[in-house]
Amino acid sequence: MKLVDLRGIETEPIDGYDSVRAYRNALADGEGEAHFYFIRLEPGGGIGRHEAGFGQLFLVLEGSGWASGDDGKRVPISAGQGVWIARGEQHEKGSETGLSALIVQVRDLAPRAG
Repeated sequence: MKLVDLRGIETEPIDGYDSVRAYRNALADGEGEAHFYFIRLEPGGGIGRHEAGFGQLFLVLEGSGWASGDDGKRVPISAGQGVWIARGEQHEKGSETGLSALIVQVRDLAPRAG
């Protein structure tokens, strides 16, 4: 077992998708095209609109922000909430106040709850 303390984890800038003040840390990789990222958005930060290459679960750990899907409508999300994003869906995320989140990406991820 390995304890992961996300409170002080080092992150690197997210350069793509017209992102602003957005940072990540790739937490794990494995077989079968699965990826886990810790994301930090500073106040006013965001990850710009792009097509999801994988099915994605975006879980807010701290703070609040918004996410939008194909329709471009911003849906508010806060700590303890998340959004499912289908592979191929256009989406973006942002926060006026800042947030920390966990992103789970799997090639064809299907929601089972919520």
